[in-house]
Amino acid sequence: MDTTNRVAPTAKTPALILEPDEYSMAKAVLSLHQGLLVAFPTETVYGLGADACDEKAVASIFAAKGRPSHNPLIIHVKDLATAQRYGHFDELALKLAEHFWPGPLTLVVPRLEGAGLSPLVSAGLATIALRGPANKVARLLLEGFEGPVAAPSANRSGLLSPTEAEHVEEMLGDQVSLILDDGACERGIESTIIGFERGSAIVLRSGSLPVEQIEAVSGIKMQAADTASSPDKITAPGQLSSHYAPNAQLRLEATSAGEEELMLAFGPDAPKGRPGVNLSPTGDLVEAATNLYAYLHLLDDTGVETIAVMPIPDKGLGVAINDRLRRAAALRPDDEE
Repeated sequence: MDTTNRVAPTAKTPALILEPDEYSMAKAVLSLHQGLLVAFPTETVYGLGADACDEKAVASIFAAKGRPSHNPLIIHVKDLATAQRYGHFDELALKLAEHFWPGPLTLVVPRLEGAGLSPLVSAGLATIALRGPANKVARLLLEGFEGPVAAPSANRSGLLSPTEAEHVEEMLGDQVSLILDDGACERGIESTIIGFERGSAIVLRSGSLPVEQIEAVSGIKMQAADTASSPDKITAPGQLSSHYAPNAQLRLEATSAGEEELMLAFGPDAPKGRPGVNLSPTGDLVEAATNLYAYLHLLDDTGVETIAVMPIPDKGLGVAINDRLRRAAALRPDDEE
């Protein structure tokens, strides 16, 4: 695309929040072509989008988020055919994409050389993370743009992911050209990320799509990535040890809340009379996953210093919920000695 007459981004001006209609979608597509950042909804969380082939636009994602340059980005595409222009899909990757796309599954595959993507999206790796989102607004944006859109979560790096347009405005309102507001995200937790190695599949990040469902389709047992032994080796988004964190500290596996704490409860056995919110009074993990970030935002906005988090069953979507909670509770870089 000819960018000779590109309109330069306007610095530090509040973003427009627009409901998706013909005008706002056209404006969003034009903004992407101009190298600007656009926040848009997916079924998981809101993404911070830029033209994945535009080096300066991709660099502006890292700058806006304060994101480490070694942390790769997810590329959103409208369909599998588009994805295959940028990455090599072996038989297993192809099977998973055909079954689960559009949906909350990101596949990390070998990157095709000469495809035109900015090198920044891969953070120096020989692989590329690709996803076909299911959200209608996201799909309309991708179809209108007719190209790959790099889009990590639309938040400051390491902080809570946004599941509502207002969350994006609070954290990045002066960094984006516009925010497409489609209400609260349906899933509420980021996509599951799967990588491939010699015919096997590796869970690089647990997420909205339970691993059990992927195993049922693939017919193979998924292996977990060994990030504990090499925490500095990032092979996919969402692997930083401290991530998805509110300003407040989290105290996990709590059965009650202290006098100066608020409670993030789960299930029918939540202690009575303690201030806080319940992710799912009935113990529904799907409901809990949907509410996780929104409720953490709600509690964090009170200014409380510590949030007491009740135990969450470590099965199904509970695996992804617990992954996010552990990373949110981890020692943060500013706290390290």
